[in-house]
Amino acid sequence: MGGPSLRFFCFICFSAFFLGQAAPGQEDSTKKTSEVERIKILLQSEEPITWVITGDSITHGALHTHGARSYPEHFAERVRWELGRVRDVVINTGISGDTVPGLLNDLEHRVLRFKPTVVSIMMGMNDAVKGEEGRELFREKYRELIERLKKETDALILLHTPNPITPAADRRQDLPAYSEIIREIAKEYGVALVDQDRMWKDYLSKGRNDLNYLLNDGTIHPNAAGHILFAHNLFRVLDIFDPESRTCRLYTP
Repeated sequence: MGGPSLRFFCFICFSAFFLGQAAPGQEDSTKKTSEVERIKILLQSEEPITWVITGDSITHGALHTHGARSYPEHFAERVRWELGRVRDVVINTGISGDTVPGLLNDLEHRVLRFKPTVVSIMMGMNDAVKGEEGRELFREKYRELIERLKKETDALILLHTPNPITPAADRRQDLPAYSEIIREIAKEYGVALVDQDRMWKDYLSKGRNDLNYLLNDGTIHPNAAGHILFAHNLFRVLDIFDPESRTCRLYTP
């Protein structure tokens, strides 16, 4: 093969090789869609979604709301009525006083049997009672929980950090460390995260700087305003917040 012909052949091979390569960072962005983006896509589809929302007393909505809606109830209203997704099913299996090991031991009854499309988990408030000594057990059991969900379901997973607490909640003052573990686990497993802790603090820094405004008991449990904020934060993460909707306009004076 002559000189010019050989050079032309090499040019064609070289060009074909590089045109077939992804630009730096392109492969990750096209090959892998984050779990929160996948949930957003589900919300745009016509396929019904089974949402299982689980956690402790805060998710349960027991007692401390004084009859007002809890954040899972606001979520159901927003999705099933306002967004017109009437065939979606929203199941709340939160149990007052529960911990991650407790949920793990009862996972079949509270989550798996429903064959969820999306599982939302807000835990850590009661786990934090064990303080610094309980951190590694919390991490271990939370990782086991995520791994079981990934192995035994096809569900997308949405984690929440718990809300901030007041100094009066003296048994749970290690809660920030537990919230940080949740952030680390969400990143480790690539699951969606609603960082309620940081979003609450951001909300308070921009307006009424009084955590008790959002709490019923002056320690840990959200009141009606707190549950509205929980729901609005979740709506924003999933891109379903609309200031024109009744649920998104809710507030307490």
